[in-house]
Amino acid sequence: MSEPAERAQKLDAVDELAAKRAEFVLDDVVYLDGNSLGALPAVVPGRVEDVVRRQWGELRIRSWEESGWWTAPERIGDRIAPLVGAAPGQIVVGDSTSVNVLKALVGAVRMAGEGRDELLVDATTFPTDGYIAESAARMTGCTLRPVAPADVPGALGDRTAVVLLNHVDYRTGRLHDLPGLTAAVRAAGAVAVWDLCHSAGALPVGLDEHGVDLAVGCTYKYLNGGPGSPAYLYVRREVQDRFDSPLPGWNSHAEPFGMRSDFEAAPGALRGRVGTPDILSMLALEAALEVWDGVSVEAVRAKSLALTDFFLECVAAYVPEGRVECVTPVAHGERGSQIALRCSPKLSTSFEQGGAPIAGDVMKRLIERGVVGDFRAPDVLRFGFTPLYVGFADVERAARVLAETLA
Repeated sequence: MSEPAERAQKLDAVDELAAKRAEFVLDDVVYLDGNSLGALPAVVPGRVEDVVRRQWGELRIRSWEESGWWTAPERIGDRIAPLVGAAPGQIVVGDSTSVNVLKALVGAVRMAGEGRDELLVDATTFPTDGYIAESAARMTGCTLRPVAPADVPGALGDRTAVVLLNHVDYRTGRLHDLPGLTAAVRAAGAVAVWDLCHSAGALPVGLDEHGVDLAVGCTYKYLNGGPGSPAYLYVRREVQDRFDSPLPGWNSHAEPFGMRSDFEAAPGALRGRVGTPDILSMLALEAALEVWDGVSVEAVRAKSLALTDFFLECVAAYVPEGRVECVTPVAHGERGSQIALRCSPKLSTSFEQGGAPIAGDVMKRLIERGVVGDFRAPDVLRFGFTPLYVGFADVERAARVLAETLA
């Protein structure tokens, strides 16, 4: 047995989160793509069957009240709140991340007030955030300006209304300075909107502590809510009465069953709701969140850093020099819960087929051998580490198979 393999056994033996793995439906595959789609929590299938057969099949419309369907968006929001450092009453679940980004951006511009007509967006953002930001700018008459997160403090001015930032870069896994950037944006009189898709459930966020006004996030990555599970919108308590959503619906009305022709926003975070909640996927998410019972985000973060550190050590030990380059920051304070490796152009002779990306071919071969990650064109391999079900033996095996694949 190799030295890394022996270390993996010892690390797994003292892992305080190791028992959580049994709460997921897993096989012998090393699953390192939880930053795209989390594994299935074992409790979910039975819960969904109950929702379909009993709540819908037997109770039918009575379930809106008797099964708690109507209050699910805010109830599940309160379940997510501790995972992102928020007190209850500030998160509502529903709609997609994209829709919530639009709500947050337009609402933030309206909160910023007169004379502020510039929207800054993370220049390295996930494409959809950029598309939504461009549309929100057109809707509100703002000028859109892409800015690298590190350059945001120097780009802020009297006309800045909103800054849309990603907590963790989806491609490289770089963790951005949420406390510092939020403080800079607020000091400039602007509103910060944070996308938490790649950080919620993987590391402490501290929305309340750091004075974030608005945030959005998905639930199908580290929160394991399932494919297309509903996203969420955070509206800080102190700004809730000023939040003017661009998508008012009957579910966000102060009197949803009053059927009035004039709109009056509901109190609190409820004004972030729009239409009828997607109950099946929402209650699957609620069941999935039960795996967090008894788990602290701090413990998850500690294991995340240990897993990613160990992966880099194993890659250095196993993979021939020059085959891959790590583009994820080594410093803990700048790293999310994934490692991104750039494939060397020297691999093109062996791996590039018919003009296909090298990284794509490498990842295809890894998946065939039971190591599942993903790639981002043209040359980046992404490996996501979900501490609730990934162990150190998984990490050692993944690095070893990578080395054998590249050899």
